Amino acid sequence: KYLKPSNEHEINAPKRAAAKHLIERYYHQLTEGCGNEACTNEACGSSPGFQRMDNNAAAIKALELYKNNAKLCDPHPSKKGASSAFPENSAKGAHNFSACSNGKMNHKDLQPAREDFRDLNFLTEEKVYEILSLCSETEDYSPLIRVIGRVFSSAESLVQSFRKAKQHTKEELKSLQAKDEDKDEDEKETASGSSTAMEVEPEASASSADRPSDGENNVQKFGPVEVSVDIEAVRRVYDKLLSNEKIEAAFLNALVYLSPNVECDLTYHNVYAADPNYLNVFIIVMENSNLHSPEYLEIALPQFCKAMSKLPLPALAKLARLWSQYSADQIRRLVETFQQLITYTVISNEFSSDNLVNEDDGVVAATKCLKIVYYANVLGGDLDMDHNEEDDDEPIPESSELTLQELLGEERRNKKGPRVDPLETELGIRSSDCRKPLISFEDFINEPLNDVLEMDKDYTFFKVETESKFSFMTCPFILNPVTKNLGLYYDNRIRMYSERRITALYSLVQGQQLNPYLRLKVRRDHIIDDALVRLEMIAMENPADLKKQLYVEFEGEQGVDEGGVSKEFFQLVVEEIFNRDIGMFTYDESTKLFWFNPSSFENEGQFTLIGIVLGLAIYNNCILDVHFPMVVYRKLMGKKGTFRDLADSHPVLYQSLKDLLEYEGNVEEDMMITFQISQTDLFGNPLMYDLKEGGDKIPVTNENRKDFVALYAEYMLNKSVEKQFKAFRRGFHMVTNESPLKYLFRPEEIELLICGSRNLDFQALEDSTEYDGGYNKDSRIIRDFWETVHSFGQEQKRLFLQFTTGTDRAPVGGLGKLKMIIAKNGPDSDRLPTSHTCFNVLLLPEYSTKEKLTERLLKAITYAKGFGML
Repeated sequence: KYLKPSNEHEINAPKRAAAKHLIERYYHQLTEGCGNEACTNEACGSSPGFQRMDNNAAAIKALELYKNNAKLCDPHPSKKGASSAFPENSAKGAHNFSACSNGKMNHKDLQPAREDFRDLNFLTEEKVYEILSLCSETEDYSPLIRVIGRVFSSAESLVQSFRKAKQHTKEELKSLQAKDEDKDEDEKETASGSSTAMEVEPEASASSADRPSDGENNVQKFGPVEVSVDIEAVRRVYDKLLSNEKIEAAFLNALVYLSPNVECDLTYHNVYAADPNYLNVFIIVMENSNLHSPEYLEIALPQFCKAMSKLPLPALAKLARLWSQYSADQIRRLVETFQQLITYTVISNEFSSDNLVNEDDGVVAATKCLKIVYYANVLGGDLDMDHNEEDDDEPIPESSELTLQELLGEERRNKKGPRVDPLETELGIRSSDCRKPLISFEDFINEPLNDVLEMDKDYTFFKVETESKFSFMTCPFILNPVTKNLGLYYDNRIRMYSERRITALYSLVQGQQLNPYLRLKVRRDHIIDDALVRLEMIAMENPADLKKQLYVEFEGEQGVDEGGVSKEFFQLVVEEIFNRDIGMFTYDESTKLFWFNPSSFENEGQFTLIGIVLGLAIYNNCILDVHFPMVVYRKLMGKKGTFRDLADSHPVLYQSLKDLLEYEGNVEEDMMITFQISQTDLFGNPLMYDLKEGGDKIPVTNENRKDFVALYAEYMLNKSVEKQFKAFRRGFHMVTNESPLKYLFRPEEIELLICGSRNLDFQALEDSTEYDGGYNKDSRIIRDFWETVHSFGQEQKRLFLQFTTGTDRAPVGGLGKLKMIIAKNGPDSDRLPTSHTCFNVLLLPEYSTKEKLTERLLKAITYAKGFGML
């Protein structure tokens, strides 16, 4: 219905028509403007300061302007008859005004087109081209703008739009398959008559989301995703229309109207369960390649992300599977869309501990949407879902304190291991299953978000698990290793405090004094015997004590362990364990990496204790100088080693097997190898192993060489070291089984966590260093000090780090995260520099010359070993 003036009964028919025409002009002036960007009329949509309003508000305002005989703009020449993007349609389907914005155009010329498309409630590719052709002839795009506005602002219309050819139901497909078995004629009729859900239009490209090539990994694993929307048609339509600014504005305005209604439908009406085709709304909208443009970031995209985040779990999983069939460029566009919104929102606001980024609906919704793309990226990558390490046969012993913990309300969380993302469970995959994603995992990290995230608050939300508070730790892909490491630090510290509290309560209940720390007293020259025997006793009697804070004391030394003594303890233990004379690990001179020795004389308990040491290092935030190939960390995360892992663990063997696979001649005649392989033990004696039963009688041929290579890799990386690695992993899990470590970190990040960074940026260390006791960055001795340190060679720099911090590696995030302090230690003297490795403090006398400073510093870092009290 058209809005009419309240005194319409007093106006005769001609006056009524004129009034209606004027109100329509006011209405379109409000909704579209006159086309003059410099318009000064405050009641015109083209005016720079004009506040946008919805269609109903514009209709009421138009009536008010008519009554007050307000100023009416003349149409600007650039307007060319364009009119409202929302004709005869609002969010509730109410009718608004028809277009007549160009006064010079004959009303009869417009009327047929308007009437033809008024009842068009959904779009097809052909219909869009038909309307576009008509608009191009008249140079008036208002009919197309109105249709886009009407269809793209209505979920019901979008669901019906751009449908593929009629699809058969599952029952019909079963019936057709039954007939196929009986008659070949039926197969021909089916193929020629109608396309099934598995078919796609001939012109669809190879990267079509509807059906990728049969060779694609994710399709083989999960099958093609069936959707009713023709995605290729949607892409072609967007390519045609988005080049026109006025038509693009119609998409933008329509999305603003669409999103709140879709959010309401999903929140309160469970529409997806009633009609799975409702997912078409999100598929179609996300194909808009301009979503990351600035005009979308303010209102339209945040609202749409909120709506998408309300999708039920099965819909999210279906969307992830569908997007996993997209090309890498299409996945990258989706990532950039959500990342752009997060970055824009973060830099546009001042987030702090009082104004948490966790409470911004737009950022939270965009992160949840980015999770869908993340799993699509995993699914679409190179998946290895078959080679999984078996779980430990024996469960890790429960603490004897469990009953008391339950009584005190301290029952442990996550007894069955770390939490698992619900979407990961729904999809039936893990991030670690992906050997190579479609695009790099680093593309999902948002640095501006990491900079403003209050990790202590975020960790609290992560542990409480309430719906009202969102934690970014539930989306670890968006966090960098430094931020995740901070979250892990909070988790470890809180667990230590919890163990300390439990111990104190035990002391009260049982009346005996228990140690609140994991206390190790060791002799420097018997460190392995003392430490491993003590840890073995703890592991057997009460593994929960491993969760206590480590406190190390070297017998005969006065050092108090505030972190620095533990650092040296770990370093000495690692040096001893990886000593090649002991024979627990083999060493590859070419790669400088260690591997488990399958012929080691050490028992499984020794390897378990090494795993405990590795876990304790992570738990106590210490960096270890260990050199394992990446496959060790993948195996710790539950994945077996495969042929490609040999590239860094056994590079010579890898190259030989690769040459075998690529050999173009006759393998059996030219190489004369069988399925029996030879290894050497510690004493150089050959050991024969059959990869198959009777392997010495099975020749390797061109046909079975892939099988030979796979079995060879399986033996080298898994079977030959199975006992040693299982014991090692068991020890590691004794410490980390309740930690979010596996949930937060990828294998390459676990290596960074344990080993630290090999990149030593001393300029970053200088920039982050603080001064105390009268020194500042401009002091003469400080300038001399940094000139001296920067002139050191790589080995001397490592010695300096070892002397000052207790480790020669950079922490996660680099040396800039170290926060070293240089303090004045008296006037010029012959004393050597000293350090508090627990707190990264260097005590430096004010030497009189640069030469003396250099000589004293070099002597200190070269001969530093042992702890005393200062």
